[in-house]
Amino acid sequence: MTEEQEQYRMPRFESDVPADDAVIGRALKWSLGMFVVVLSIGGGLVFYFDRPLEKKGEVRIAQNTATPRERPVASLPAIPLTDVTRDAGITFIHTSGARGEKLLPESMGAGCAFFDYNNDGRPDILLINSDDWPGQRPADAPAPRTALYRNDGEGKFTDVTAECGLDLTFYGQGAAVGDFDNDGWVDVFFSAVGFNRLFRNNQGKFEDITASAGVAGDERQWSTSCAWLDYDRDGDLDLFVCNYIRWSAELDRQLECTLVGGKVRAYCRPDAFEGTFPYLYRNDGNGRFTDVSAEAGVQVRNPNTGAPVAKSLGVVPIDVDGDGWIDLIVANDTVQNFLLHNRRDGTFEEIGMKMGIALDSRTGLARAGMGIDVGFPRNDKYLAVIIGNFANEETAFYCAECGSFETMLFTDEAVANGLGPSSRIWLKFGLFYGDMDLDGRLDIVVANGHLENDIQQVQWAQRWAQPPQLFWNAGVESSTEFYALPADNTGTDFARPMVGRGAAYADIDGDGDLDVLLTSTGGAPRLLRNDQRLGHHWLRLKLVGTKCNRDAIGALVEVHAGGVVQRRPVMPARSYLSQVELPVTFGLGANDTIDRVTILWPDGSTQDVPDVKVDQLLSVEQK
Repeated sequence: MTEEQEQYRMPRFESDVPADDAVIGRALKWSLGMFVVVLSIGGGLVFYFDRPLEKKGEVRIAQNTATPRERPVASLPAIPLTDVTRDAGITFIHTSGARGEKLLPESMGAGCAFFDYNNDGRPDILLINSDDWPGQRPADAPAPRTALYRNDGEGKFTDVTAECGLDLTFYGQGAAVGDFDNDGWVDVFFSAVGFNRLFRNNQGKFEDITASAGVAGDERQWSTSCAWLDYDRDGDLDLFVCNYIRWSAELDRQLECTLVGGKVRAYCRPDAFEGTFPYLYRNDGNGRFTDVSAEAGVQVRNPNTGAPVAKSLGVVPIDVDGDGWIDLIVANDTVQNFLLHNRRDGTFEEIGMKMGIALDSRTGLARAGMGIDVGFPRNDKYLAVIIGNFANEETAFYCAECGSFETMLFTDEAVANGLGPSSRIWLKFGLFYGDMDLDGRLDIVVANGHLENDIQQVQWAQRWAQPPQLFWNAGVESSTEFYALPADNTGTDFARPMVGRGAAYADIDGDGDLDVLLTSTGGAPRLLRNDQRLGHHWLRLKLVGTKCNRDAIGALVEVHAGGVVQRRPVMPARSYLSQVELPVTFGLGANDTIDRVTILWPDGSTQDVPDVKVDQLLSVEQK
């Protein structure tokens, strides 16, 4: 291995000796899956749907004709998710501004976040609202507001929006939560159609410091998912903000997009608009930021025209190559996804195409990426990236299994592992990894919902409101790795269709398992309490940085138990327009002892945590 290859190697712990049989088995299973795919395509059983325009201004909605493959029988767990939204006191209704014109932002909003705004140890809920379009709000209607709900720990949430200073009216999209000034109080950044906003948390009261911080952005931009990260490893949090397309209401109205047939107005597809660039803001301290997007190399241009490529909806910061520096994976809509590799000198290089994560690896075409997450679902050292794509496009499962960064290549295994066929028909937005049954394997939760309320007029199999999905991880030894749990296993509250957008998780009741928050554009959110009773043990860790950023965003936690090594990155930014809680959760199954806990902090230091007991939330301070 050359010196350059060595510095870009994957993370190495004592447990990282490859399990040859498992790797070979997975490779064989992937090869067989790909063989099945080739035969299926050859026989005409699987069709790729790329939403082409028949003619200018007309939107084609393809019929779903995919035939699900036969699946082996498995013993599926009961993971009932109970809707407690009303009982919890959450009355928020999202406003999209839809009045029949079908302006594209109406179909895309409703972000959310879990975070502990008042430092009482309980996750609170932030729900981001949009707005009516200028001149269209009924005279007797109140202005839409963003909402902050305080968790009392007894199953109730209280609306504290006004008293905390977050009763905002703007065309909001998503949020990023993080302690950018390392004062011990989590701050909030809001993305929007138009100017973005940053609020400093002054011990539970929020102050708008957007102007002085320099992070408002351009009024003509449409910002979406956003993330706090320490890309330059200087100990404070910087800010990355996705921007979607160059959009204006005037242009949208001029396009006159319709469903096939030309009689029904439709939301215009993104390739009717120009791409744009994301923002990268460097934290300079003292509450000020500098836009370093251009010099940092995150502005990706078409090599032939020089035009911006990005149409970004989802982002997850993660150290892809294990060099201790945070990289960025960006989900783009109808154009290639990005892997922005951190060069460790303040700049990034876009290598998504080279690494195999940019396109559909079977067709070589770009898909319509929405939400994104990254994790270690096979309890090995190899990352797997999941991306929720458009209707009739499978959820992507890009997995890397190579020994060094120079030769690492992501391949999409969604068909072979069962995730793809069961996800194909739906339009996927927010999604995340989470061990929902605490068995020690990461499952996947997906929020589904179409853009078009009129979709059934042209595609009988589709619906505007669609059921969320919970994909249970059966493990790599299973011939089908992921199973979409039926309503009998999740409960009808979870399976009930909704126009899903944001998705996040937190342990709202302190019982150790992950509860779920799903949002809906133009509708009510759904807070779902996890009522699984499988008797599995667990461990939750909340990290406090002293030499790195205080939230320890970018840390990697490793838990050894029962001969299995699990890893979780500390990264609240994931899914779509959403943020999950800061503590990381490990399901332990039947294991009632933990052999070892190791933390790789964002500054590169490593710390072992001795004598850790199961079934507890443990706070660990960096030494």
